[in-house]
Amino acid sequence: MSELGLAGAVRGTIKRTTISDPKAAKPLDLVDRNFRPLAPDRLWVADFTYVSTWSGWCYTAFVIDAYARRILGWSVATTMTRMTSQFVVDAVEQAIWTRSREARGNKDLAGLIAHHDHCVQYLSVAYSEHLDAAGIKPSTGAVGSSHDNALAESVIGLYKTELIKPRRPWKGLDDLDIATAEWVDWFNHRRPFEYCDDLTPVEAEAAHYAHHQTPAIAGVSD
Repeated sequence: MSELGLAGAVRGTIKRTTISDPKAAKPLDLVDRNFRPLAPDRLWVADFTYVSTWSGWCYTAFVIDAYARRILGWSVATTMTRMTSQFVVDAVEQAIWTRSREARGNKDLAGLIAHHDHCVQYLSVAYSEHLDAAGIKPSTGAVGSSHDNALAESVIGLYKTELIKPRRPWKGLDDLDIATAEWVDWFNHRRPFEYCDDLTPVEAEAAHYAHHQTPAIAGVSD
């Protein structure tokens, strides 16, 4: 090929998002690949992905409740450097805020586990402090295992398939941010999910609370 002046076609480079720090302390694996909790706010999973735009790379982070695959928090940013963890912090802050404003559920998040991979953003001091302040226990899976954060990656795959690829090219952060907000709202409230017996994630959570509602205790008349 070289003698004939030919060159093979080269695939586009894959944007690497999971960059670990071998020196950073890592939380234990508290999940052991069990991504089927019995109720909401027992297990959250987190991850982020990349999106190519005309103005450069953007990154979207998600926090997902494993019970009904509901997206509780998300954030879009233009950087994911080793020292930049704000966008994953913003996503978990939104998840905590989402639960705090709801009248039902585990509002104090006691006993909740937040599971993620070994990416430096999720091992940052800022992210760890936000989990600790909310009483959330961090968890990380095994290094190099494709199964240990598969749930978050599955939802991100739907995000790419249902929104990102059909509507590209993207101009930049602003239109991606708006479109992501609209997709998350549709995903949570109007998209039937096979895992939830064809209910939406919000409907599946509501059904859980309706089924486990504590009966009112009849009062004793004077």
